Amino acid sequence: MFPIEYFIGLILIGICAGFASGLLGVGGGFLIVPLQYFLLKYIGVEPDLAILISFGTSLAIIIPTSLSGAYRHTRTMDNILKPGIRLGIFGIIGGALGGFVASALPSRILEIIFGCLLLFVTVNNILNINKEREKAKIPFNLITSAIIGLLVGFSSGLLGVGGGIFLIAILTALLGFSMIEAIGTSSIFISLTAVGGFLSYMISGWGVSTFPYSIGYVSIINFALIAAFSVPMASLGAKYAHRVPQKKLKIIFSILVFYMALKMIGILP
Repeated sequence: MFPIEYFIGLILIGICAGFASGLLGVGGGFLIVPLQYFLLKYIGVEPDLAILISFGTSLAIIIPTSLSGAYRHTRTMDNILKPGIRLGIFGIIGGALGGFVASALPSRILEIIFGCLLLFVTVNNILNINKEREKAKIPFNLITSAIIGLLVGFSSGLLGVGGGIFLIAILTALLGFSMIEAIGTSSIFISLTAVGGFLSYMISGWGVSTFPYSIGYVSIINFALIAAFSVPMASLGAKYAHRVPQKKLKIIFSILVFYMALKMIGILP
């Protein structure tokens, strides 16, 4: 049986990841994956299995968590539903592909590339911190939706995260979205994209995963306990996102992106 501190840890992950998801339009995977991995290793799960369970379960949790935040955002912004769904449809395909190749493709090079991209995004956000929105550099049409959705979706499935950090950066820096519009659109996108990655981890781990009470690489216990707290906290975070000034949201997002960049490059453990 799992120790009591394991359950406490799962509850804390749900609270923190849920609020961050709603406030910043990210799936929360940047917290759910490493913290789950730490907890799983703490109870004696082998690292190779622990990381795959962390990825698969994270994507499963992201679905209801992001939906909760997305619902709150759409109540105040009716213009985010169409672009979010359009990007999300392609994201599902990319997420599924990323999930299936996660165990076969070395992800280190991809992590470094994304890390460098996030560093660029951080610098760009700092230079334009006082701008409400930037001028669109590329048109938002079916072709760009397909390219962005597939690439961000692929990274989501491969790395077990929702992909919101990448998408928000693209929407604000290249497509002229305001920060709050990008956050709302990202919430919709993430809730759809995570479906593809979640299914691929469930299928690829079928009959392989030895973790108790799991379906493939998706832990039912982890999913139920984290989601029970992350879903209501995501709604609360989304509520506060509309009260926080755009400049402060950009600062919070930039700090988060900078941290993720250093982690992906390997400067931080």
